[in-house]
Amino acid sequence: MPARPHHTVIFALLLLAAGCGPLGQVEQGLVVDYDPETGRLTLILDSNYADPGNPSYDRLPPVQVRVPQDPRQMGPVPDAGGLVQLDTAARKAVIFDARSRQVRTVEFELVSKLTGVYADDRRVVESGAPRVEPEQRTVTLYWPRTRELVTVKVPLEFAELPPRTWASGDEVRYYFKNPAQALRMMNVTKTKIT
Repeated sequence: MPARPHHTVIFALLLLAAGCGPLGQVEQGLVVDYDPETGRLTLILDSNYADPGNPSYDRLPPVQVRVPQDPRQMGPVPDAGGLVQLDTAARKAVIFDARSRQVRTVEFELVSKLTGVYADDRRVVESGAPRVEPEQRTVTLYWPRTRELVTVKVPLEFAELPPRTWASGDEVRYYFKNPAQALRMMNVTKTKIT
């Protein structure tokens, strides 16, 4: 994942260039659902926004915001994913269940774990992560924050959820005056700073 402090500086400069008028606010969130037809994102907001190197996506309930009406005010279209947190030491995951529209904690049995693995690593690509095998009640998933490729065994109700429940969504930062409508949006995950 790119270094986030650079993103903060660039985003601040974009806001300064926005022009005159009353200032808006900036929020950052993890995209857990996206409806491209309505342009509406569902986000879990970051409660630790002051420390860009250590996000904590735990502000509930999830919020909904529309992407900017002007496509030039938005970076790459975000990918949604329901995986909000993964803690292999505690054997717990936090997911957004799109069917119930709720955040849920899932206790799991750790089957396998590879660390130090980047998203474009052959092993991640070949694993098909996120891959759900309901018969075995296993989920193979990739957690980019700690670069872990893991397979976990979960209760049957969670093994029956769609695979994207176990994908990590993109992080976005957005500027707004009306909380339901972003004026500018940056896809932090997909923005490359060189």
